[in-house]
Amino acid sequence: MHLRRWHCWYGNLFAFVLFVSPIPTFRRITRNRSTEQFSGLPYVYTLLNCLICFWYGLPCVSYGVFLVATVNSIGAIFQLLYISLFLTFGDNARRLKICGLLIGVFAVFGLIVYVSLEMFDHQSRQTFIGYLSVASLISMFASPLFIINLVVRTKSVEFMPFHLSLATFLMSISFFAYGLLLNDFFIYIPNGIGSVLGVIQLLVYAYYNKRSREESSPPLLVS
Repeated sequence: MHLRRWHCWYGNLFAFVLFVSPIPTFRRITRNRSTEQFSGLPYVYTLLNCLICFWYGLPCVSYGVFLVATVNSIGAIFQLLYISLFLTFGDNARRLKICGLLIGVFAVFGLIVYVSLEMFDHQSRQTFIGYLSVASLISMFASPLFIINLVVRTKSVEFMPFHLSLATFLMSISFFAYGLLLNDFFIYIPNGIGSVLGVIQLLVYAYYNKRSREESSPPLLVS
């Protein structure tokens, strides 16, 4: 029991670190008054995931995982703040795209809440929301991979924040262990996949960061 509790607290701690890790990126966006080449998709996916996992953690859906609801409610607030900055400093095309996705996220979440309350009893509701949370978690963990194409093309990790990738990995591995201890399929499967995707992101970052440093270092003088 104590081990489960510690893994849950560690998972929540790393989740909070994940939510605040983009702050340096958004300081840059605010300072430059431009979103540059940063993608807003990871924050939209994370918002949808936080809303679904928040719903999964409530007693009306699941028992004994209320901390999942609390941390994801905090996460949803952070994502809304980040998305608002994309809407403020993005170009018109990006604003329109993000605004449409944001409306879609709230429409989908509202539909999920309505369907789960009206068409399922408690046990089947947990299963239904559980499978949705698995899908949303995997989407959230995979969304930063979209930026890998830009990293490979530019051979630069400038727009792939290291702290975001690291925090994603640490949170995933913690909740993976927590899910195993609870024997909760809906927690350990997506977070296990998230751990693997987090390792991929860190490896890509390490490779291109090292390569860019090597290319930028001055050549040795030859006498």
